[in-house]
Amino acid sequence: MASMSRSESRRRQRWERTKARVGGEDQGDERKRWLSIGKRKGERLDLEPDLLELYFRFSVCATIFFREVTVHCAAPHHPTPHPLPKGLFVTIVDFSEENGGQVASLVQKEGNQFHGDSKVPSAIFIKCDVTDADALAAAFGKHVHMYGGLDVCINCAGFISKSLVYDDTSNGINTWRRSINVNLVAVIDGTRIATQIMRAQKKPGAILNIGSVAGLYPMHYEPIYSGTKGGVVMFTRSLAPLKRHGIRVNVLCPEFVETNMGGQVSRVLIDALGGFLKMEDVVTGAFELIEDVSKAGACLWISKRRGMVYWPTSEEEKSYLVYSSKSKKTLTKNVFPSIQTPEFFEKIVAHTLSHNFRNATRIDRVRLRLPMKPHSALVKIIYAGVNASDVNFTSGRYFSGNAKEASAHLPFDVGFEAVGIVASVGDSVKHIKVGTAVALMTFGGYAEFTLVPAKNLLPVPRPDPEVVAMLTSGLTASISLEKSGQMTSGQVVLVTAAAGGTGQFAVQLAKLAGNKVVATCGGASKAALLASLGVDRVINYQHEKIKDVLKKEFPRGADIIYESVGGDMFDLCLNALAVHGRLIVIGMISQYQADDGWMPRNYNGLCEKVLGKSQTVAGFFLIQYADLWQKHLDKLFDLYASRTLKVCLDPKKFIGVASVADAVEYLHSGKSVGKVVVCIDPAYSQTLAKL
Repeated sequence: MASMSRSESRRRQRWERTKARVGGEDQGDERKRWLSIGKRKGERLDLEPDLLELYFRFSVCATIFFREVTVHCAAPHHPTPHPLPKGLFVTIVDFSEENGGQVASLVQKEGNQFHGDSKVPSAIFIKCDVTDADALAAAFGKHVHMYGGLDVCINCAGFISKSLVYDDTSNGINTWRRSINVNLVAVIDGTRIATQIMRAQKKPGAILNIGSVAGLYPMHYEPIYSGTKGGVVMFTRSLAPLKRHGIRVNVLCPEFVETNMGGQVSRVLIDALGGFLKMEDVVTGAFELIEDVSKAGACLWISKRRGMVYWPTSEEEKSYLVYSSKSKKTLTKNVFPSIQTPEFFEKIVAHTLSHNFRNATRIDRVRLRLPMKPHSALVKIIYAGVNASDVNFTSGRYFSGNAKEASAHLPFDVGFEAVGIVASVGDSVKHIKVGTAVALMTFGGYAEFTLVPAKNLLPVPRPDPEVVAMLTSGLTASISLEKSGQMTSGQVVLVTAAAGGTGQFAVQLAKLAGNKVVATCGGASKAALLASLGVDRVINYQHEKIKDVLKKEFPRGADIIYESVGGDMFDLCLNALAVHGRLIVIGMISQYQADDGWMPRNYNGLCEKVLGKSQTVAGFFLIQYADLWQKHLDKLFDLYASRTLKVCLDPKKFIGVASVADAVEYLHSGKSVGKVVVCIDPAYSQTLAKL
C-alpha cells in the first residue's frame, strides 16, 4: 500500500479528532445548521481544503439528510467591525443552541490554526429556525456585518416525518407541512438571500444545495421527502442563468451515507445499492461543484453503483429540451479553413478477394469526378479508423452470394470510417456547409478524399482521431449494450479483448451504468490501461486462466458478455453466462486470419445450453442500426467532452494512405492497445491542432 501523504495524514488525524469530539452527540429527526465562511477584502476565493472538509465532513456525517447546512465564504463588501486577516470565517446557525455551540467551538478551534491572532472570531453561532424567514434573513445579515460579504453558500436541508402523508390526520404543521418548509422553502429562501447578497457585492459566488437521490427517483416510504428533494433539484437546475451574473447554483444528490438516517434504511436496500457511500465521495462531489467554474445548474448524482454522474445526461436532456434553429445551425457552421478541390487524389482499392489485406488492395491515383451529383458531398479525410473486419470486407464476406458473385463487385473502395472536412457540396445540399467537420461510415474511408451522399454525413465538433474511435468501435459498444444487452445497473458485465478499440468503450459504458465490470486482455500494458479505466477485475490471460478466475470469483456467472474473440473464447463465455444472461457477439477476430480465411464453426449443444438457463445469444451488426448512429455519437462525444469518458488511441503512428496496410496488420498482430488510427493528412491535422 502506498504511503499516506502528509496532507492526507493531517486530514485523517483531524477527522479522527472530530469523530471523537462529536461521537456522543444526540441527533434528532430534524437538524438545521448554517455554516458561513468569510475572507479578507481583495483576496481571491481560495478555500482551505482541510478546514472546509473538516466541518463539511462533520456536518454531513452527523445528519446528512436531516438538516440544513450553508457555507458562505465572504470578501468584505460592507464595513466590518475589525480588519479581517487572510483566512476563512464561519457562521453557524442552528435551532439547537447546545449542538450549534458545539459545532461553533469545534470550527473555532480548527480556525485558530489559520488565524489565531485575529480580533474577529473565525466562527460565530446564531440560534435560528430556518423556517422563520425574518430570523433567517437576520442571520445572513449578521454574517455579512461581521465578515463583510458572501462567496460560497451550501444549503443542506432535511426533515423526515415519521408518518406517511396519506395516514396523517393532523393539520400537518408539525409533520408533512414542516417537511416542506424545512426541505424546500428554507432552501429556496436561503438561496434567494444568498444570490441577492452576491449580486449586490458584484463578485462571483457559488451556491451548493444538497439534495438527495430521493429527488431523482421515488422514495415510497416518504413521498413528501422525495417530493421536496425533487423540488430542490428542479429549483436549482432552473437557476443556471444566474451564471451570467457570476453566480453558480448547483445541487449534489448522494445516496445513503452511514448516518442515523442511513441506519434506519433496510439493509437489503443498502446491499442492493452496493453499500453505504464513503464520506470522502460526498466531500469530493461538493468540492467539484464548488470549484468547477463550468458547472451552473448542474445536478451531481453520487452512488456506489455508478460513481459520480451528472444527471440528466446530455442525451436525456435532448429528449425534452426545445432547441432553437440557431443552435441547430451551429453544427454546420464553417469554422475550418477552406480546402482546395483536387484534380487527383489517392485511395485504397481492393482488386482481389483475399483475407490478406495487403495482397487484396493497392493504392490507386484517381481523378475527381466532376461535376458533383446534386446530393453529394466531397470530404477531405483527416483521420481514418482501422477495424478487424477490414479483412472480412476485402475477402468478400460482406457481399451476398458465392465467391464468383462477390468477385463481381471488384474493384471496390475500402475503409469503414473516417473524419474530415467538407470540401464541396452538390447544388441540392442545404443542411451541410463547406468547412463543416463531419464523420462518415461508408465504404471508402481509406482515401485522401471521398465522395459520399450528403445525407450519410454525421456532423461532429472537430475531426479529431478520438472521434474516429467513437465511430465503429464506440457506436458498436454503445448501441449493442443498450439494444442487444439491454444493460441496466447492478449487473456483472464481462468484456473480452477489452483493451482494444471497442472493448475500451464497452468497459467504461458498463461501469458508468453502475455495473461490476470484468475484462480480459493479454499483456501488462493492456491490463494497466483497463485498470485506469475503472475495470473491477482485469484478467490477464498471460498470467492466469480466464476460466478458473470466472469459476472461482464469479460462480453465478456474468449477466452480460460483450464478446469479440470467437472460437474457444466464445465457448468459454457461453459456459460463464448467468441464468437469464445475454451474450452479445460483435465479432470473432481470432477466426478472421485463418489460413483459409474466415471459416464458420459449429457450436454443438448451443441450443440446449441457452434453453436450460433462459439465456440469449445476440448477434450485433452495426450497419443495421444506422438510425441510431447520430444519437449515440452525440452521447459519446458529450461524455468525452465532459471528461467522463476516456478515449484511448494506440500510440503507434501511421501516416498517409500508404501506411494503411501496415496499420491493418498491426491491429491483427495483437500488439495494439486502444484504437488504431491512420492520419491521412498530417499537415492538415497540424493546422487543426492550432485552431
